[in-house]
Amino acid sequence: MSRQELFERILGSLHEAVLDDTLWPATSGLIDEACASKGSFLVFGDGVSRDDIEVFFAQFCIRGQRREDLEQLYFGTYHALDERLPRIQQLPDSQVVHVGSLFSDEERKTSPVYNEALALAHTRDSLNVRLDGPRGSRIVWVVADPVDGDGWSGARVRTVRRFLPHLRQFVRLRQALVDAQALGSSATALLENTRCGVIHLDRRGRIVAANDRARDLLRRGDALADRDGLLGAASEEDDTALQRLLARALPRFGGQGESGSMTVKRARVSPRLVLHIHPVSGGRVDARTSRTAALVLAIDPASRERIDPGTVGAMLGLTPAESRVAVSLAQGYSIADIAARTGRGEGTIRWHTKQIFRKRHISGQTELVRLVLSLSDISEQRS
Repeated sequence: MSRQELFERILGSLHEAVLDDTLWPATSGLIDEACASKGSFLVFGDGVSRDDIEVFFAQFCIRGQRREDLEQLYFGTYHALDERLPRIQQLPDSQVVHVGSLFSDEERKTSPVYNEALALAHTRDSLNVRLDGPRGSRIVWVVADPVDGDGWSGARVRTVRRFLPHLRQFVRLRQALVDAQALGSSATALLENTRCGVIHLDRRGRIVAANDRARDLLRRGDALADRDGLLGAASEEDDTALQRLLARALPRFGGQGESGSMTVKRARVSPRLVLHIHPVSGGRVDARTSRTAALVLAIDPASRERIDPGTVGAMLGLTPAESRVAVSLAQGYSIADIAARTGRGEGTIRWHTKQIFRKRHISGQTELVRLVLSLSDISEQRS
């Protein structure tokens, strides 16, 4: 198998693993093969310090096998001692560094993490990298020691870097499915989802199926458009970007497509619609969707306007101003957006946000968004 063939096989495996966490170890094993490494540790989470970190995904795999024993040992014993953590948080996005540079000379002599944990996990000669994740979260990828004694050549490091945008997209898409409560869904089951728009495209990019939310978006035509069966964006600029993403996801002359994400301007509402384009391999498509070659997930933050600030305030013990900020954050608005919409300064909005964190004993925006959305679910069940 050539390196390009292996790369395309890995992309296909990544696309399948987005829909099913249990497939990640096999994908990790293929990446190990490409990088000539003994394993890897992928972590995705939020939090500003080791004491308040919230982990959404963490899998340590060696040769394609998940090692939950090493995960439990690390988080139970060594995580609180790990000198790398604040230094990894300060790394620029996508900068690949050798693990040795994350410890001082003295720490390399005395640190239990460096001398015990890394040895057990085959990561004493590992590469470490931090990526910006969804909504201010962080992705950390540790590529374990090389399988031979040749070290990390320039070519090997370039191979590691080649996977970074695809790992980020894996996490981005996975989190979108988690938010839509659709992780593990088949292509057919996704059409029943009511939390996001779902469109199925065939190999030529033609629309073959759409759920109710997506059909509503297409009918309104202020962001997406059905152009004689082909998916398009309402604005010319966005449509150009969308067609580029679709061309990468559905290459004309075969080969493995690449997933991608973008935002789309809407004529009548704000914020922008979020689109995730995701190639689908044959292994994840059942007989009823055999023509489906790509999924398009359309995330509409404005659809969350049903969240009542009064209800949120009553249930969380927030002031009216804090409730409005919490709901706006849950709807996908940034601090700057909220300041512009309310006529308040960004400093004031940040102050309200910190007050919410203090009152609810939470540490990050991601946790707040999940809390507010869970309250909206409870309200819907009661109605």
